[in-house]
Amino acid sequence: MLQHLFRLFSTGLLLIMSNQILANDFWIDVRTAEEFHSGHVQGAAHIPFEEIAARISEVTTDKDATLRLYCRTGRRSGIALETLQAMGFHNATNEGGYEEVLQKLAPQ
Repeated sequence: MLQHLFRLFSTGLLLIMSNQILANDFWIDVRTAEEFHSGHVQGAAHIPFEEIAARISEVTTDKDATLRLYCRTGRRSGIALETLQAMGFHNATNEGGYEEVLQKLAPQ
């Protein structure tokens, strides 16, 4: 019984910690406004990829912030990633396409 309770507590703590880590990440959807409005990651900022350099300060100015970029297929988020890296944002990642991101974020 005690071992079962410990396992439940450990699992719950891991989930809480995972959510806190994700909560400190900035998700940025670089698709068009139409694509964004058809569905997006909860809490994601919308900055079209061609505007990322001019508008990233709307999300953060912290060059060490964790930025998670996505689009429809990963191509536009890859372009946005290169732009951000050239600007000194070294903790940015291309998470790929929207459907792929949804699968990654889905509860297992």
